[in-house]
Amino acid sequence: MATVGLATPLRAQGPGDLPKGLITLVVPFAAGGATDVVSRLVARKLSEQIGQSIVIENVTGAGGVVGAARVARAAPDGTSLLMGTISTHTINPLMARQPPYDPVKDFTPISMVAIVPNVLLVSAQVKAKNVGELIALIRAEPGKFSYGSSGVGTPPNLSGELFKVQAKVQMEHIPYRGGAPAMNDLIGGQIPILFDVLSGAAPFIKSGAARAIGVTTKTRSPSFPDLPTIAEQGLPDFETYTWNAVFGPPGLPPDMTERLSTELRKAVADPEIQRRLRDLSADPVQSTPRQLAAQLRQELVKWQPIIEAAGLKLQ
Repeated sequence: MATVGLATPLRAQGPGDLPKGLITLVVPFAAGGATDVVSRLVARKLSEQIGQSIVIENVTGAGGVVGAARVARAAPDGTSLLMGTISTHTINPLMARQPPYDPVKDFTPISMVAIVPNVLLVSAQVKAKNVGELIALIRAEPGKFSYGSSGVGTPPNLSGELFKVQAKVQMEHIPYRGGAPAMNDLIGGQIPILFDVLSGAAPFIKSGAARAIGVTTKTRSPSFPDLPTIAEQGLPDFETYTWNAVFGPPGLPPDMTERLSTELRKAVADPEIQRRLRDLSADPVQSTPRQLAAQLRQELVKWQPIIEAAGLKLQ
């Protein structure tokens, strides 16, 4: 557990005011990962703005479910918040046969913080230089090509499954225990194709160790402006990404929700925060509670048929 910022005298709480006391931002993944780094960066700026300490607590387990469930059961006083992701609020609830929480009803949306593209990479042994050439290779030799990801049900895994559907190709999925071992096998030629989170793959792309042929967002990443999207290479409806967004427990007072959202949007709008997020290959995003709620519903509708078609339901 780490505290960001310094404690200051508390103000009297009124309509639209901030939570009383210490704020805990639960990060449902391990320290040092992409979500943790983004959370600490934003929390530090938010703490400076509001004059209150923010504790980062890493609560790991079950792909983010354990930490998310803790906040879903927390008191609605604003002292327990969650840095949610597409895994905690879309993928895991849709995959679970008995979800431990409802991603819509059991949380109060506050604000989106960042979107991180996924990226399609190929090994040196694959001759394709773009998405069209890769699709042609896969179709020409059915059963030869497989793709790796950081694990079953992760955003890169779903990127691969969506690619299979939209490109009308067949590839075996090779799940790994994280992006690092998958990247090692791509570089070593053990797997021909890898879908990865751009923030994790960026150093290998920049060094030339891995060859990227497309990002998964609708628009190009500012971190790699010369890298075309998959959508502009023949699959116009292709779009996947990982995101970070702040949620509170259910029943968070509307005035407090709006105040927290306003402060988060202000923090993300800071030029230095924007620069540092882009250095992580994360695109800064500022959204209202209503915009985040609408996006969450859209994500659930989009991914349900993909998860069902891929047989990713867990016991």
